[in-house]
Amino acid sequence: MSARDDILGKVRAALDGVEPGYDVPPAPRIAPLADVVGHFAERVEDYKAIVERCTSDELAGRVAAALPDGARVVIPPGLSVEVPDADEDTGFDAYELDAYDAVVTEARVGIAETGTIVMDHGSGQGRRAISLVPDLHVCIVRTDQVVPDVPDALPLLDPARAHTWISGPSATSDIELDRVEGVHGPRTLHVLLVEHGS
Repeated sequence: MSARDDILGKVRAALDGVEPGYDVPPAPRIAPLADVVGHFAERVEDYKAIVERCTSDELAGRVAAALPDGARVVIPPGLSVEVPDADEDTGFDAYELDAYDAVVTEARVGIAETGTIVMDHGSGQGRRAISLVPDLHVCIVRTDQVVPDVPDALPLLDPARAHTWISGPSATSDIELDRVEGVHGPRTLHVLLVEHGS
C-alpha cells in the first residue's frame, strides 16, 4: 500500500457515517464601490507605489517627468505614448535589460479591491521580463480599465497569454519582517492613471 492509499483510507474511515452535505452560508454581499478608480488609487498607494492622475493630453509629459534625467529607458512594441530616446525591446536578455534604469508599459486591467495591475503582455505591455528587471516601472492604467474586483478582471484577460499581476513595487521580508524592496523586480512602481475620455 502506498502512502497516498494509506492517507486516503484514513480520510474515508474518518468520514464513514457522516451525512453528505451541509448548509453553506451565502457569500456576503459587498456594496458596490462608489468610486472604483479612487479606491484603486488608494489601494495602489497602500503598496508604497506612486500614483498620479492625468489626462491623455498630459500623459506624455507625465511619463517624461516620471523618468530620471539621463535614464536609459526600454519600452515594449506598440506603446501608445512616445518616450523620446527610449529603446524598443527586441528581445533583450536579462543582462541587457539590467543596463536599463526604467521601463514604461501599459496595463491590461487594474483591480480596485486589491490594488493590483494585471498585464497579459499584449501590445504596449511587452514581455514579462521588461516589467521585472529595470529598477523603475512606469505603468499606464486608463480609468476605463479599472474594475472592482478579481472576478471582474478575469474575463478581460487573454487566457492564452502569460499574466503578470503587480501589487506595488517588488518587496520581500526576512524572518524578522525587515522589508526589502527591489529584490526580485522593480524597486519603484509609478502608476499613471489616465482619465478616460480626456
